[in-house]
Amino acid sequence: MERPDLFRAISAFSLASAALILAGCGQPAPAASNTTEASVAPAAAPTLSDAQKKSLVAELPAAYQAADLSNGEAKFALCRSCHTTSPGGDDMTGPNLWGIFGRRAGSKASFTYSDDLKNAGWTWDADRINTWITNPRAVLPGTKMTFIGLQDPNDRRDVIAFLKTQTSPAPK
Repeated sequence: MERPDLFRAISAFSLASAALILAGCGQPAPAASNTTEASVAPAAAPTLSDAQKKSLVAELPAAYQAADLSNGEAKFALCRSCHTTSPGGDDMTGPNLWGIFGRRAGSKASFTYSDDLKNAGWTWDADRINTWITNPRAVLPGTKMTFIGLQDPNDRRDVIAFLKTQTSPAPK
């Protein structure tokens, strides 16, 4: 391949990659924050054994228990452009998702939600998240979330199971 063709191919790949990442939530990635050495980093998500992951997934309804966590992790890459998952993690374009299971929608104090989500009146569980990530705007047209949704039910199942393992305390 000649050099101009190589540079065109690399540029096209870079642009396509950037477009895919930004399409995940429809927003530009947040600017890097100014941090100092004195800044306290959020706690890392617990490192779970396979048995602990299995235990957390077993807490989900039966429909989610056959999930492929590797696929869930791969598909969750779309979500990472807007969400963090570690305890005490930063809110970005979307809120930090640590502790999402069992949390009332629109209730995380450090995040500014749309009025529609603040007033939704539901608590996040696997089935509610499944409906939500299918197409958030079909659920709440006034949401600020611009994610277009995951259409494949297996991908949603896998993301939800992966999310459970990344946003929940390690089982005892």
